[in-house]
Amino acid sequence: MSKAAELANLIGNINAGSPLANRNLVQNGEMLVNQRGSSAITLSGLTPHIDRFTAYKANDGTQTVEQSTDGPEGFKNSLKVTNTGADTDGIASGNRVAIIYRCEGQHISHLEWGTANAKTLTLSFYVKSSITGTHGGAFGNGSDNRAYPFTYTISSADTWERKTITVAGDTTGTWATDNSRSLQICWGLGVGTTNSGSAGAWEAADRNSATGATTGFLTTVNATWYLTGVQLEIGQNATAFEHEPVERTLAKCLRYFNAVVPKGGTAGYFAPAWMYNSSTLVGIIIHPVEMRAVPTMETVDGTNDFTFYRNGAGDNLDDFTLDSPNGTKYTGFYNNSDMSGTAGHAGGLYRNDTTNAFFYLKAEL
Repeated sequence: MSKAAELANLIGNINAGSPLANRNLVQNGEMLVNQRGSSAITLSGLTPHIDRFTAYKANDGTQTVEQSTDGPEGFKNSLKVTNTGADTDGIASGNRVAIIYRCEGQHISHLEWGTANAKTLTLSFYVKSSITGTHGGAFGNGSDNRAYPFTYTISSADTWERKTITVAGDTTGTWATDNSRSLQICWGLGVGTTNSGSAGAWEAADRNSATGATTGFLTTVNATWYLTGVQLEIGQNATAFEHEPVERTLAKCLRYFNAVVPKGGTAGYFAPAWMYNSSTLVGIIIHPVEMRAVPTMETVDGTNDFTFYRNGAGDNLDDFTLDSPNGTKYTGFYNNSDMSGTAGHAGGLYRNDTTNAFFYLKAEL
């Protein structure tokens, strides 16, 4: 696209209500932030990986998702899915694998979806796949009862291509405007008939793809699919991708997920703690960004993964339990199974195991 055409599209979208800056409603669309690490994760049910993106799997094959350093010109990273084991039942009606991006309701309230003033949106993204032909996806709501299936075409195998999808805003249905799940985008990688619908129209259903889209990805061992440069903006035109500083993207992602102790990181201190009594350690995490909701905790349950250093000594401990109450600005936790010390002694928690130890706080949609 020429610079003149890009400018014309930008002006057209601004006239439609999209701002000059911060126009992309998708966070981390160039897949830069990946707090869970670069290792491939095998999909199982709902599987978050690259920040703000998740995958859903319900099929008989096996798939992995990971952050890739392959990207089109101007992009450093992408999301990569590999079909490591073929689906053997011919994609049964209820089977599906999809990559999903979910918007918080507060971020899309100005779209006025569900009213007569619903704004038109344009989705653009770069995609590369070993499987050519018609691929599918869908817009949907957080209640999973409104959907707009769409298709796009992969013309050349293993070649980066940019796709654009324009969708008229939904004038009916329920679209959350609070901190809960609202508008979502799905890219179907093989979806059975139950969750596929006719492309190009809103319907009262749960869809991840469009009828007629290829299921070849799930039936082909070692098939690959890459995604990056995801942008969703008000208006009927796709503008050039809006790059932003990585620290700004990270701050947005920390609202939903904070890898306090990431897997595969270096040894070091990560939180202050103190002995509440002779057998109970209490610690606290002050969130660098206020989280979307009170987070849940996920941590390793190993052996001597962490050490509490205080009063010139250290005690090893294995895991932690979420304390209560907690808030969106802080999280308390404790261990009352591995400790023996003096009430009131304070110190620091240290990560020992640099391979397996991790400590996650999660408020994902």
